[in-house]
Amino acid sequence: MLNRRGSTDSPVDENSKAKSFKEQQKAEAAYDSHDRGTRYVALDRITGSVGRYNDFDSQFRLRQRASSERLRWIRDAMRQGRNLGPVKLYQIKNEFYVLDGNHRIAAAKELGQDEILAHIVELVPTDNSLQSILYRERAEFADRTRLPVEINVTEVSQYAHLLDQISEHRDFLQQAGEETVAFEDAAQDWFKTIYRPLCNIIKKGRLDDSFPARTVADLYAYITLHQWKEGRKRRYGIGIGKLIQNDMEAFGKKMDELKDSEYPEMKRGITVFILMNVQAKKEIKLMEKIYELEPVREIHSVHGDVDILVKVELTRDLLTSDAEIISQFVHEKVRQLPGVSSTTTLIPGISKIKGPE
Repeated sequence: MLNRRGSTDSPVDENSKAKSFKEQQKAEAAYDSHDRGTRYVALDRITGSVGRYNDFDSQFRLRQRASSERLRWIRDAMRQGRNLGPVKLYQIKNEFYVLDGNHRIAAAKELGQDEILAHIVELVPTDNSLQSILYRERAEFADRTRLPVEINVTEVSQYAHLLDQISEHRDFLQQAGEETVAFEDAAQDWFKTIYRPLCNIIKKGRLDDSFPARTVADLYAYITLHQWKEGRKRRYGIGIGKLIQNDMEAFGKKMDELKDSEYPEMKRGITVFILMNVQAKKEIKLMEKIYELEPVREIHSVHGDVDILVKVELTRDLLTSDAEIISQFVHEKVRQLPGVSSTTTLIPGISKIKGPE
């Protein structure tokens, strides 16, 4: 339901305008489309328009040069409770852009409404930055599970771990019921019987307070990876509370006692390739300095659009994200070196590596 607080009469800002969808799409390289269906969207997250961004200010109020007759008609219709149907929005990350329904958005804001019914098509970024890779993984997870809530992990590959869990849970449900179970149905049951109960234990034990840089979903992924997958301690059919609760309290106590220490079991390797452009005649000296850095495994002078290729193997614990570790290394150890013009960081997705013969 729309929440109506009464009309607003704040002045139009003639010096600002709504964001341009095409400009933002280009900036984010957001070209992979996903239909998200119809749901309510908070009006304050609708920040731009596909074709009418010059007609509205940044708060989606009609600017003076645009006709207000249609806006008045729509506003009156909304006051009368008439059903005008859902607007059509494009979504790029956390912002929405109006494809159809600009005047309905403006009228709803004038009437003090908080949200509006919309059909949403999300445009997902296609570049290879850490943020975009994680965003695509989150979008794929949402597509496959169709869960009613958003699960936010902050590390690349964690969504794949959750999808594997749901697949295993689906196998269990099918074996127990001898019927085919759709992946989305298995995801709903996994969320209800496994994910949400364990997240509640994490919150109740205030474990997330010890890891302010982590989300509850991060802690869930970490605990289940080590307790259920690597340790293979999980047995379907055993109550989640009976299996996890004691282990969870022991885990929380251990983390509290060792929070100022390194946790070897929490270390994870990160392979990174750094493409570098350097100033003329600085290549050899730079290669020697970079090769001395402990995480560097390989360094090559190459021909093409870049000058140097570096393979780096970093490690991190649960308290620090991949992005933080990589950014810290590149900015503090590489980009500060005299002669470095620019760097590009690549993170492998799927890899196949042959061992020594």
